This record gives sequence, C-alpha cells and structure tokens, in this order.
Amino acid sequence: MRLTRAGEYAVRAVLYLCSKEAHQVVGRLEIAREMEIPAPFLAKIAQQLARAGIVEIVQGSRGGVKLRVSPREVNLLNVVEAVEGEIFLNDCIMDPLSCRRSPFCSVYRVWNKARNQLRQCLAEASFSSLLAEGLCELPPKVKQKDGTYGLEKGNHGSILL
Repeated sequence: MRLTRAGEYAVRAVLYLCSKEAHQVVGRLEIAREMEIPAPFLAKIAQQLARAGIVEIVQGSRGGVKLRVSPREVNLLNVVEAVEGEIFLNDCIMDPLSCRRSPFCSVYRVWNKARNQLRQCLAEASFSSLLAEGLCELPPKVKQKDGTYGLEKGNHGSILL
C-alpha cells in the first residue's frame, strides 16, 4: 500500500490545523502555502475531511477551515481513511469472497494480520502526539559555501533549492 498525495496532503493539512488555537478558522491559502499543498487540491481534500467530520469549512470573507475535533480525538487512521477509503492490502482482504482460497490460504492470514497491524499503528498516532514531536516544518535555509541557499541536512551536506 502506498499513500497517495491526497492522503499525504490531508495529513499535512490536519497537522497544521492542530497547531492552531482551538476552533480557529484558518484560510485555505495559508494552509496551502505553509504546508506546500496545491490550493485546488486542498479544496477537494477539505471537502473529504469535512464529510468525515474532522474539519468544518467556513464560507465567507473570513472563511477557511477549522478543526471540528480535538487533536487528541483525531488520528492518522481517521485522516487517511477519510481521503483514501478503508485500508486494504489485497483484494482478498477487501472481499474474501473474491477468492475461493481465502478461508484456507496462509497468505490471506498474513495480509489480514498486516492490515490490522497497520490500521492499529495509524489509530494509535493521535495528532496531539504527532504535534508534540513537531510540525513537519522545513529547516531554515542556510547560505552554502558556494553562495547558494539550501536546507541544512545534518552532517551529510545540504539539499539545494
């Protein structure tokens, strides 16, 4: 399973909203700029998150998006499945009747166990705990020896922009 850009962007958007004051309305353009999400894509993602009850879209000149739940109450599984749908690793897990071998298949049991463990791991990752570790911000740009600016990357050089 690979998380799509929609899933990644949804996680970034919710993490950013969790970093704000409770019930604060944040402009979509601010979220898009700060979390590097294409604005049109963010609008679609916000609608999916709103349908899942995670955010509320506020219309008007002071509109934007606000979190509907506490960062303690929302986790990675909620957000990922709001935009990606329920996580399945294989067709036989999604629909056991799609394969006559499923009830007797040792591989089916491994797929099912892996799916359950992944879902549990994502469910245990609340946004309040993620936020306590940081906001996924880029490190500040630093001037390199050659005069260009890049991002610091520990002792392994830098990433040029």
